[in-house]
Amino acid sequence: MSVYAIADLHLSLGEKKPMDIFRGWQNYVERLTENWNGTVKDEDTVVIPGDISWAMKIEDTETDFRFINDRLSGNKIFLKGNHDYWWATLGKMQRFLAEKGLNRIRIVNNNAYRAEDICVVGTRGWINDGTEEADVKVLAREEGRLRMSAAEGVKLGGEMVAFIHYPPLYNGEKNDYILRVIKEFGIKRCYYGHIHGRQGHERAFTGEYEGTDYKMISADWLGFMPVKIN
Repeated sequence: MSVYAIADLHLSLGEKKPMDIFRGWQNYVERLTENWNGTVKDEDTVVIPGDISWAMKIEDTETDFRFINDRLSGNKIFLKGNHDYWWATLGKMQRFLAEKGLNRIRIVNNNAYRAEDICVVGTRGWINDGTEEADVKVLAREEGRLRMSAAEGVKLGGEMVAFIHYPPLYNGEKNDYILRVIKEFGIKRCYYGHIHGRQGHERAFTGEYEGTDYKMISADWLGFMPVKIN
């Protein structure tokens, strides 16, 4: 059994917000489905760190979630992205999943999940420029959420791997709030999404920084192919 990851599915099967209008996203749902099911086995787990569905409310996610739950192989772990406007309290999301029989989806929100030898922790994150007072408050909140998630991860054991929607390192900037938690808990691997397009991809940081390996896993960057992490 293996663990994979891919961010930014940007599904709109129940909404009128097609991604096919963007360069590189043509027929992306079909490409994603073929790549995913040709790679991921039913007993595997796939981590999806954010920008999962364009739905505005949790009640409107069913079409997208049912596609992920039923038509894509494996178990799935969701984390929040900046476009996941449907995100709610953990209890509300868990009740919705249970009521709809979406039993192959789990949510990381101030908690953690163990998948094989990997302990999945993470949070949405935020922009790295914390010069505005409002941004400082959000950055501090996201730091706290990652710390809570990592603290739960310690209890579960396994290799703690961080999944942050926003890149902690990008275009020469760094998110000290997120980076200090990664260092505090000795996390050696971090995966992130959010970045799209050729120009954005060129500015993304991939490699080692202060003992932690960072990799971008935006769906378009990966060619809509989940990447194996374990």
